[in-house]
Amino acid sequence: MIGAVRTWLTSIAAVTLLLTVVEQLIPEGTLRKLAGFTGGLLLLAALLQPVLRTERLEIDFSGYSASIQQRTEELESAGKEQMAAIIAGRTAAYISDKAETLGLAVAARVETAPGEDGIPLPVSAELEGSYSQELADWVARELGIPAERQVWHEGKN
Repeated sequence: MIGAVRTWLTSIAAVTLLLTVVEQLIPEGTLRKLAGFTGGLLLLAALLQPVLRTERLEIDFSGYSASIQQRTEELESAGKEQMAAIIAGRTAAYISDKAETLGLAVAARVETAPGEDGIPLPVSAELEGSYSQELADWVARELGIPAERQVWHEGKN
């Protein structure tokens, strides 16, 4: 590629040098104007040489579009995973805060799953600490995690 560019630039420089010499040798008048016009056409041909040599320019974007599609899907998946982690973490902190207001020491770990609209929703909770019916009812009512998807580990906290 660099060799082709070097050859192209060399041909332009050679044509320009040749035209300058010829123009200086031809006397003033109509012949000089005609030589200048012809020289301009030759210089234009030298400038357009890479375009004139190209038989057919083909650009295949199918590989790029497939790569873009794949990368877009990867980024969407990573974004959903991050959103699920954030929702799980904040929900666990919310449960722990509520337990603290009830005078309990409970550590929570929450699992999420995509809802109907694709947004992650809390679906289960693993709670470490003393069991509290009041907290269990609150988690079911406020967070939509029924008692059968709440796992309590007593005495570990």
